[in-house]
Formats: sequence, structure tokens, C-alpha cells
Amino acid sequence: MDRFLLDTHAWIWLQEGLPGISPRLIAQIDEARRRSDVYVSAVSVWEIGNLTARGRLELESPIDVWLQLALTVGRLQLAPFEATIALASARLPGAIHGDPADRMLVATARTHGLTLVTHDKLLLKYGKQGHVNVLAI
Repeated sequence: MDRFLLDTHAWIWLQEGLPGISPRLIAQIDEARRRSDVYVSAVSVWEIGNLTARGRLELESPIDVWLQLALTVGRLQLAPFEATIALASARLPGAIHGDPADRMLVATARTHGLTLVTHDKLLLKYGKQGHVNVLAI
């Protein structure tokens, strides 16, 4: 049974119901939600907060309300973010780009045995190298 960590954009796209996500992927994620096996990271909360504060992202509701609904109604779990993950993000194997948020998401997925759901081509390539389980959105 797959357990998923949503990349920040994947979380936004799924929560906002943006088109272009395959029905098969939505069904996989919905099944994992029923088992409480879909996670988001505090790093993604930080990224979304920054995007809304800068006016680069508009959500259907204020960020605090959106977050609460995403976690409760969306049946998402908040993945623990500990010092060990922060350290692991600085020690990732292989070639991965330098975006600190993406590095922390990869470290979170690796540490907790989660499949990272993403559209990020560099992260998908990193997954193909065998360093993290990925699922393309």
C-alpha cells in the first residue's frame, strides 16, 4: 500500500481541484486518504504561506481556513519535520538541485518511507535515479 507525501504544488492542485490530474491518480490518492496515508510537510505550509503573502497564489479561502480544511476535510496528515530530516536534506545522495524546500521534502519522503507526488521534472529525474520513490502528477 502506497503512502504519499504531496509536493507543495501537488497539494495545491489537489486541494483546489485544478484540471489535468488524471482520474487514476486521484483515485490512488483518495484510497490512501481513506487509510490516512497522505501526508504534507510543514515545509509546504511555509511555502504556501509565502506564496499567498507575496500575492503569487490566491486560494479559495484565507490561508488559515484553507490549511485547516485541507488537513481535516482533505484527511491529510502533517508529516513530522525534525532536526534529523533537516540534516538529511543536506546529505542527500546523488545529484539533486539546490532548492532547500525540495531537498527537505525529499528527505522527509526518504525518512518516512513515503512516495513523493510531484510534477517537478528534477525531482522525478532524481526518483528515477533510485534515490526517492516518486509518482508523477
